[in-house]
Amino acid sequence: MKSDIKAAIEDTFRAAESSLAQNLAVADFLPQIAHASEILAESKNRILTCGMGKSGLIARKVAATLTSTGSPAVFLHPADALHGDIGNLQSREVVLAFSNSGETREIVEILPHIKRLQGKLIAVTQKADSTLARDADAAIIYSITREGCPLDLAPMASTTISLAIGDAIATALIKLKKFRREDFGKYHPSGTLGRKLLTRVKDVMQPANGILLTRETAFEKILPKMISANLGSVIIVGSKGHVRGILTDGDIKRLLEQFTENPKQLFSATAGEIMTPDPVSIRDGALVDEAFALMQAKRTYNLPVVNAAKKPVGIVRMHDLMITG
Repeated sequence: MKSDIKAAIEDTFRAAESSLAQNLAVADFLPQIAHASEILAESKNRILTCGMGKSGLIARKVAATLTSTGSPAVFLHPADALHGDIGNLQSREVVLAFSNSGETREIVEILPHIKRLQGKLIAVTQKADSTLARDADAAIIYSITREGCPLDLAPMASTTISLAIGDAIATALIKLKKFRREDFGKYHPSGTLGRKLLTRVKDVMQPANGILLTRETAFEKILPKMISANLGSVIIVGSKGHVRGILTDGDIKRLLEQFTENPKQLFSATAGEIMTPDPVSIRDGALVDEAFALMQAKRTYNLPVVNAAKKPVGIVRMHDLMITG
């Protein structure tokens, strides 16, 4: 790679990085985003985002992010709004407008219509003294030292910071609206992500039939049960049917190695004597994402699944979770 090209690429990244750091250092910057987010959270209507040119592309992305995280939003093209689409703007809606200069003609011209419909305006701009910022109910003012374009013409750092502001607003709204992981899954029902966030453990677990043993079960009866079930483990239950232990095929292999010199001692043992006691379990109604996180935390590949009465109804394996994506 030529040195001048490498330097230009690095400069683009450094311009974006320095702009982000520069704005985070401004005392009023995060409170401005928080105030704007509170206005959006209080609204019972849709959010309309708008912007022209590159800012319009950012506004489209922000609308998509907001919608997918529980705050319905649509993009309103300012130019189209002035030629018939102003009807998309309804009473008491909040408009989130992106304009680096704060003087974008098409956006400025729709401001009276926002006020007429008793809507609210949130401005994202670099100019605190601009028309957009002055008319806004909340203004988020950012600054950049340079765009990062070798010609210093194309919007780069300014669109990066605008995008980050949009994501920060979405983050604040997730917190303000108490939007949950399972809620996110409802907005993404198709594909791997949707399956992961909506699927319950009971949907992927293997039934407990055939793998429930008592503590008195002799070792010689454990192996046939484990082999016939082919699930890699058996669950040991107490007198009232609750989970008391677990035995995996890995445990069996370690026991066989441990009792190599005296295998008769192992074959005379009971399940209660060789089980792993009080294993971690998971509710059948839990999300598979929770099961995956629990397996990672406990470094296990098998989890007994229990119902509301805390009695075993199945077992879920890492393999079962991986199939869901």
